[in-house]
Amino acid sequence: MDDLDHRLISLLRANARTSIASLAKQLGVARGTVQNRMAKLEADGIIVGYTVRLKPEVQEQHIRALMTIAADGNQVDAVVRTLRGDPAVATLHSTNGRWDLVAELRADSLASFDRVLARVSRTPGVTSTETSLLLSTFKL
Repeated sequence: MDDLDHRLISLLRANARTSIASLAKQLGVARGTVQNRMAKLEADGIIVGYTVRLKPEVQEQHIRALMTIAADGNQVDAVVRTLRGDPAVATLHSTNGRWDLVAELRADSLASFDRVLARVSRTPGVTSTETSLLLSTFKL
């Protein structure tokens, strides 16, 4: 990937619905160049899809939290496989330092959030967790 690819991806991250003509104008290149670059980025698996971002308060699941997770050293991959399949785990990141993983959890009620916490904490290989509720969002 070169500078043009990085600039193109940046524009698509800001608004994936931007027209090819508008992207070409903003990048100072021909429409065909943008189309070819996008096709190559998709074919190479760099761009794997386009999505819609909603304001957090619009989404059905009203309770959001970040959970930091410590796992047995040789169990991290198994924990990741399990949590990737959990619909309440919106995002999952590996980290350095004290915690092995950070998960964004979502639930539609406190009762279901309590079940999510218990389910994640009881995942084989998880040794400890710490959870913080997300109260306000200042930047998406």
